[in-house]
Amino acid sequence: MLSDALSDQSVELPSRAEPITVVVNGEVVAKGRPRMTRAGFAYTPAKTRRYEAYLKLAASETMANRPPLQGPVRLELFVELPVPTSWSQKKKAAALAGAVLPISRPDLDNYQKIASDAINLVVIADDSQIVEVRARKRYGPQPKLLLMIFSLEAGC
Repeated sequence: MLSDALSDQSVELPSRAEPITVVVNGEVVAKGRPRMTRAGFAYTPAKTRRYEAYLKLAASETMANRPPLQGPVRLELFVELPVPTSWSQKKKAAALAGAVLPISRPDLDNYQKIASDAINLVVIADDSQIVEVRARKRYGPQPKLLLMIFSLEAGC
C-alpha cells in the first residue's frame, strides 16, 4: 500500500537554513535625511553614504560570492550604542545591564533603513523581500550593528 511505500523511504524534512549574519563594529550611523542644494538637487549626506558603503562591504564579505537570497526574509537588527561618558558609574552600569534604554535620536527606523538599503542586491535581491523586522537598540560596552537575515522560504 501507499503507507508501506512511504515508510520504506526515508523522508527528511528540510531544516531551516542558518541566518546570514553581518556584524559591523564601531560607531553606528543611522540613515540621514536627504539634503537639498540651492539649485534643488537632492543628495544623501556623506556620512550616511560612507557608512552604507561600509555596511554593504561587510555584507558582501559575509556572502562570499553566494547569490542574493530569493523569496521572503526576516531581518533582525540589533544596534548597540555607546554609553554617554558624562553619566555616573551607577547610571552607566544600569545602562549596560539594560535597565536604562536609549530613547534619544536617531530613531530605530533610521537604523533599519540604512541596513535594508545596504543589504539590497548583496544579501537579498530586493529590499521588498523583507516581510518581517525585529529591531532593538541598547547600550553596550562597544558600539556595533548586528544584522541577521533569515530566509522564510518553505524549503530552506
